[in-house]
Amino acid sequence: MTATEAPPAGLLVECRGNVVLLKVDRPERRNAIDLPTATAIARALDAFDADDDLRAAVFTGTGGFFSAGMDLKAYSETGDRPIDPGRGGFGIVARPPRKPIIAAVEGAALGGGLEIALACDLVVAAEGARFGLPEVKRGLLASGGGLLRLPALIPRNIAMEVSLTGAPLSARRCAELGLVNQVVADGGTLDAALELATAIADNAPLPVQESKRILIESADWPAAEQFARQEPYVERVRRSEDAREGAAAFLEKRPPRWRNR
Repeated sequence: MTATEAPPAGLLVECRGNVVLLKVDRPERRNAIDLPTATAIARALDAFDADDDLRAAVFTGTGGFFSAGMDLKAYSETGDRPIDPGRGGFGIVARPPRKPIIAAVEGAALGGGLEIALACDLVVAAEGARFGLPEVKRGLLASGGGLLRLPALIPRNIAMEVSLTGAPLSARRCAELGLVNQVVADGGTLDAALELATAIADNAPLPVQESKRILIESADWPAAEQFARQEPYVERVRRSEDAREGAAAFLEKRPPRWRNR
């Protein structure tokens, strides 16, 4: 997303150095996502993945809300579900970006809002934030990745409780369970998430991206094949210019100059 492009409807996009900030901007709808906003999110993530100068992203919402998930009012009026053909629901849940993305959660991340957070790699939550899958209370099913990702991130029985009762968890409880990386004061999530994103962006981009890939893909690798399967990723990094630059910078006691190759 270049600085000269008009911001897409429902989404604010801002570059801060090597970090891109994506803000759902529909506070009058508690940042619920309609089809145009889902499309905007998907295109912003496409641009993020394609831009070598951008190394990490932060996803958040305006007005003290993260996201209420699907905009039911828009769906009832148009019949359009917020699904992008390439990236899935909300423009992110089926195919998140290949680069690291951090969710900065203020307020409630319920239903699709939680599923968006689960599609991110790290989560910073405000003290007053709540996380849950209330779909069963509405005769629905959490089909945007909630039932798939949640039991991989927290204990199975807790994931069952959240999914079958529809009751939310507090930010502190989610931190205890390992779902949330940091809990900060209300209103402080964006600064904390940007600090994390900057720490990631300061590192060599290729090893960061390949590390994320191994962490995700290795969940399906048989134990006996894990080291063999990770070797192509390791070799790609080992042969990179940035691997040599990292060693040279360490020996010369200077900051490295990463070139993403």
